[in-house]
Amino acid sequence: MNLWQSIAAACILAFGLAAPLAAQDDLGQAEKDELTLGFIKLTDMAPLAIAYEKGFFEDEGLYVTLEAQANWKVLLDRVISGELDGAHMLAGQPIGAALGIGTRADIITAFSMDLNGNAITVANTVWQAMKPHLALDAAGKPVHPISAGALKPVLEQYRQAGRRLNMGMVFPVSSHNYELRYWLAAGGIHPGYYAPHKGDNSGQLQAEVLLSVTPPPQMPATLEAGTIAGYSVGEPWNQQAVQKQIGVPVITNHDIWPYNPEKVFGVNQTWAEQHPNTHLRLVKALLRAAHWLDEGGHANREEAVEILSQPYYVGADKNVIAASMTGSFEYEPGDVRPAPDFNVFFRHDATYPWYSDAVWFLTQMRRWGQIAEAQSDAWYLEQAKRVYRPDIYTQAAKALIAEGKLGADDFPGLDERDGFRPVASNFIDGATFDGRRPNDYIDQFAIGLTGDARL
Repeated sequence: MNLWQSIAAACILAFGLAAPLAAQDDLGQAEKDELTLGFIKLTDMAPLAIAYEKGFFEDEGLYVTLEAQANWKVLLDRVISGELDGAHMLAGQPIGAALGIGTRADIITAFSMDLNGNAITVANTVWQAMKPHLALDAAGKPVHPISAGALKPVLEQYRQAGRRLNMGMVFPVSSHNYELRYWLAAGGIHPGYYAPHKGDNSGQLQAEVLLSVTPPPQMPATLEAGTIAGYSVGEPWNQQAVQKQIGVPVITNHDIWPYNPEKVFGVNQTWAEQHPNTHLRLVKALLRAAHWLDEGGHANREEAVEILSQPYYVGADKNVIAASMTGSFEYEPGDVRPAPDFNVFFRHDATYPWYSDAVWFLTQMRRWGQIAEAQSDAWYLEQAKRVYRPDIYTQAAKALIAEGKLGADDFPGLDERDGFRPVASNFIDGATFDGRRPNDYIDQFAIGLTGDARL
């Protein structure tokens, strides 16, 4: 290579490096580029794993370490203390923290990690007792969705034997807790109240079924030991029960409320204020990861399963993760049914932090006594806006569009969104939810606190 060729090559290399740097400068360099992010070993931590494995974090100038956490409380405490820069969180966790339910903290989210993804599983003995009370299709298989009404005869059997039926859920402000309660109440079974103002945080006041916390990876073992008779959890721990032949998933949360919010990416508000560019870049990387997970239907899901099966991520058998991740869901052994939307990461505006999602969680906190007194509709919106940050999301999405990494058609109607999903009336109990009118929604329920009721 002669002198002029060398100079030309150097100029090309310099231009190639300068172009992405210029794009980064438009957004602003990350204030902190070495980050530690937490997660729980569940399939829906996938956006974090994919952003790491596909280099999306590094594209944003971020050097990330992903750390599995023991449970949701430890994870939240470490975000609050600053040991973690951010984390995969239960959607209700930042909201509950803002209200002081459990640990008090100011956590915000600008990114929803997924929709759907949970199921309710019961022990084989409970399933066998429920089956005579189920409608069957022409092939002799149970008709879905299955009502919790079929559990009532089982409760009577337990009562006559002088026992109580115990079920596990992952955390008091988790979607799993509220979905399990929703399903039970829709079937005419009271799941119990919280009464923190009376010093009762058990959630078992007046309960017909006793619900208690069990960390997700421990659910199958706890079921097998007989400590609980069923549980509500995310994948792969329902499919694990099927594989081990210790339990049967009876309903997915998609059948309780289709396209319900599940996990979010949460950061300490003070951290976000100190690292605004870093936060935006994290959201950008996660948006690209979510898009990759849903791109081409399930085209990338087999690769995602391979990644998630690694011990430092979910660490479950590939077949167990694939059972729900690749478009189907297995109930009883051999009863495999199509479930193309069991896990949704990007489609259906899954990543957007809707105010109405936060409002729904608040309505369930009120319904079951975690919010002791009636509140105005305006109060619900005020609390949602404290935690959910669509403004940050929109800035990150527009930066990706400007850079050509994602297209405007990936974010339809982005500038017209007001933070509220359309009114939903596809719940298992037929209730209608308008995020702008939470009290009207709460007052539809036959079981739970309504109006000005107080325990």
